[in-house]
Amino acid sequence: MSVLGIPIVRFYQQSFETHPYRTLAFTNGALNGLGDVVAQLSQRVLGGTKPHEKPHIYDPLRTLRFFCFGFGLGPVIGRWNFFLESSFPLRTTARTGNVSLKALSKRVAADQLFMAPTGLVIFIGSMGIMERRTYKQIREKYNDMYMPALSANWKVWPLAQLINFRYLPLHYRVPFQSTCGVFWTLYLSILNAKEDEKQDTSDALRRTLD
Repeated sequence: MSVLGIPIVRFYQQSFETHPYRTLAFTNGALNGLGDVVAQLSQRVLGGTKPHEKPHIYDPLRTLRFFCFGFGLGPVIGRWNFFLESSFPLRTTARTGNVSLKALSKRVAADQLFMAPTGLVIFIGSMGIMERRTYKQIREKYNDMYMPALSANWKVWPLAQLINFRYLPLHYRVPFQSTCGVFWTLYLSILNAKEDEKQDTSDALRRTLD
């Protein structure tokens, strides 16, 4: 671990011990925001190469929306991890006992069959609300985004959560998820932006025809 990393880890540990949910909220929010920054920079570098495409301009409000989403969801994920820890203990005896693969599998299954679909519903809905979309537009987002995003989730997150639940202490699980989630947020951010562009183009065309 780097010299810079040690004080950061110590600060996180102390903050988590005194204010666990506040710490999870800010950590998850910051890493979600970082994911969107990376996504927007990627769009700027890779986009705008065709004559009909406009260069991508960084949108700080979009990053703020991702921060707010992560900030609100961080404590929820923290409570969820506490629930999984108590409901499916990995060791039935001492801390040095053998890990129950059955309990580990149940944790991953519960996370992917309940929390993952629920989290995507919350994401699409909250983004639509923060973007001031109409009910019809949010419903269109669900129809276009939900299944592709959930399918992509199930290709990536089961392995990440298997590592998370097996090897990471409880207080590091949300930061681990959030760190992996930087790349997941990059995917969601680009997917959400494409859907926004599609809806905005459709609305502009409709106004022109009217």
